[in-house]
Amino acid sequence: MDLMQWTGIAISVLVATGLVAVVHWLLTHQLSKVWTLAEYLVNRCRYSAYVAAAAIGVNLSLPSVSEMEDRSLYGPITHALAIAMIIGITWLATSAAYAVTDAVLAKLADSNGDADRRARRLRTQVRLTRRVVTGVIVVIATAAVLFTFDSVRLLGAGLLTSAGVIGIVAGIAAQSTLGNLFAGLQLTFGDALRINDIIVFEGEWGRVEEVSLTHVTLRIWDERRLVVPVADFTSKPFENWTKHGTEITGTVMLQVDWEVPIEEIRREVGAFVTAHPLWDGRRWSVQATDVLEGAVQLRAVVTTADSDARWDLCCDLREHLITYIAEHFPEALPRRRTEFIGADGEAAERALRSEEGENGRAAVFSAAIGGRGRSAQAPDGPLSGGGRRQDGSDDGGDDGGGDDGGI
Repeated sequence: MDLMQWTGIAISVLVATGLVAVVHWLLTHQLSKVWTLAEYLVNRCRYSAYVAAAAIGVNLSLPSVSEMEDRSLYGPITHALAIAMIIGITWLATSAAYAVTDAVLAKLADSNGDADRRARRLRTQVRLTRRVVTGVIVVIATAAVLFTFDSVRLLGAGLLTSAGVIGIVAGIAAQSTLGNLFAGLQLTFGDALRINDIIVFEGEWGRVEEVSLTHVTLRIWDERRLVVPVADFTSKPFENWTKHGTEITGTVMLQVDWEVPIEEIRREVGAFVTAHPLWDGRRWSVQATDVLEGAVQLRAVVTTADSDARWDLCCDLREHLITYIAEHFPEALPRRRTEFIGADGEAAERALRSEEGENGRAAVFSAAIGGRGRSAQAPDGPLSGGGRRQDGSDDGGDDGGGDDGGI
């Protein structure tokens, strides 16, 4: 090519890139004030637009084969420029798709966090759709590049005759990949899973951080990441705590002695919960839900606006009840009772005392009436009172007193 041809190519490239620069200036200084998408287009398409413009400019200004001095190079040059233009246009198209979706995601991010289920569903669907569209564009561009080669074009014509067989073989070979692909679409557009959903999967509590065509990424509470194939969510059950809302109920379980004053505990729980800032005002309750071996199980129920508040409120209530019962009703702390039957009850009692030691935290009390002895031990220290021997005399207890304190 002579100097005039090179000059023509340079002018064409300068004009194309100059047009991109003008559009860039308009988007940055004029349209950005009235069009929210302008900022995202500038950020995403800044480099891809110049590359595509340069490739298009060179292809448009390339001289014909008759104007080339060395015609043997014309074929490779035009082939390389065609591939460069396909790559540039593909890059620009994917950048524009990402710019549009960025604007949509930014608008959805301004919604009311976890409480806006519609916004979270749309965010999940937009992200997955963006990946699908990008994949389709890349596949089409790759096919276009390959078909610029004559050998591949001839091979493609032959493959069309056996497309059915090849499709079956490819489907069997990629069964797992295709299964994950369709499972991802099913999860996303079926509204079973959304970005920022709080779920429990196989015992792991976490928040959905990313949903792709092949896997779901969960952010565990301790900042670990659990990556799960999408197909697992269609074949295994999982808990979704934010499927229809973020409100949730928390429970605090306590095992206390039979002597616990349940009404007093209920009043204290009510006073604490209603004054706590994390309680959402819906309901609270305290109930004896079970009678266990030597203990009564109490369940305190509280409601909160979300799972984070549920965890904090339940921990605060549990700590408060532990302190309250220990200070005001120490007799309600869990105790283990033992009953000795027979003439050797006192011997069994002395053996139990020797095992626990003089300074042990558990205290044992015994009483023998009509050939029977009973004892109870408390984990938090000795209880006052002495036992009555079988012959009717008092053993005096630890303090030497004579009051009957047997249990």
